[in-house]
Amino acid sequence: MVAAHDQNTAQRGNGSRGAEPGQGQATDAAAAHLSTPPHAPGGPSRPLTHRSPFFIGLSAAAGVAVTVGIVDMIITARDVLVLIGLALFLAIGLEPAVSVLARHKFPRWAAVLTVLVTGLAVVGGFLAAAIPPLAHQATQFLTQAPTMLSRLQTHHRVLGQLTERVHLQQRLQQTFSGDASGLATGLLGAGQLAFSALASTLILVVLTVYFAADLPRIRATLYRLVPHSRRPRAILLGDEIFAKIGGYVLGNLLISLIAGVLTFTFLAIVGVPYALLLSLFVAILDLVPVIGSTLAGVVVCLVALSVSLPVCLATIGFFLIYRLVEDYLLVPRIIGRAVKVPALVTVVAVLLGGALLGIVGALVAIPAAAALLLLAREVLFPRLDHT
Repeated sequence: MVAAHDQNTAQRGNGSRGAEPGQGQATDAAAAHLSTPPHAPGGPSRPLTHRSPFFIGLSAAAGVAVTVGIVDMIITARDVLVLIGLALFLAIGLEPAVSVLARHKFPRWAAVLTVLVTGLAVVGGFLAAAIPPLAHQATQFLTQAPTMLSRLQTHHRVLGQLTERVHLQQRLQQTFSGDASGLATGLLGAGQLAFSALASTLILVVLTVYFAADLPRIRATLYRLVPHSRRPRAILLGDEIFAKIGGYVLGNLLISLIAGVLTFTFLAIVGVPYALLLSLFVAILDLVPVIGSTLAGVVVCLVALSVSLPVCLATIGFFLIYRLVEDYLLVPRIIGRAVKVPALVTVVAVLLGGALLGIVGALVAIPAAAALLLLAREVLFPRLDHT
């Protein structure tokens, strides 16, 4: 047995002649140590830890799976999340009025209920007074649309050539004088759309009430997510952001109301048909900043062109003047002090918000941009200046 051990040792020595003497001796010593009875199996290997490649790969795969699942849930619940965000936005916008009542020793629930009932009464009263003439004017407008287009083709050669190329008059006639089955399908689709809009509006109102009633608690909970050492500064920044959103919402509603009233007055004076319908259309689109009143003005000018060219030119002049008054007088005085956003940032924010979330995104784009600018000015830029 000793001879066999010597023979193996000699063979290992011959095989390791090409290696360094010190390295070969160290290897032989380690092998001889492992060959003793207590270490015959070679001993246990190092245990797996959180730094091992297996656990790192497993954690990375789990993180990717969780991220994909969250993104999929957000996409699936996109419509509901938009309603929740819009309700919170409206609740913050109503907060200045609620705070005024709360300072006059109104309970929180009574202040919220008073503001909500007042708003619904104003909107309901307007709709009750305006729906009959609106329905009548809308029916007349849909009936007379092909005739108005034919009149425009007769009086204006360029428009006539354009509509002939796209066959616009034939499409309008097919749309408004289709067969009974097509009309029934259209009515069914319109009914489904109206029911969906009514349900979304009801959900929006209920969520707005809950958010407005619990807004102080929601605010306090959000602030508690910030570390205690940074909480006072977070409260200051958060309250300023809430004030910007509230001032923007109320100011935008007031400017939209002014746009609708002035448009109705002008159209009634110059004799443009469907004045109430068109003024309501202008007021709704004026809620969308920058581009809303411009798009509405184009539609109103086309309707005015069906009356006469001088009326159309007068309507164009009215919207140009109103655009200047709104941009340089109404907006700076009503919401300019609360929301200070440069013109370029305003346009870019509205375009991006509209592309991402449609009309809702365009509505909340400016206060969102104002909040981001505030955070950048108060937090990001000072930190970058000192690095």
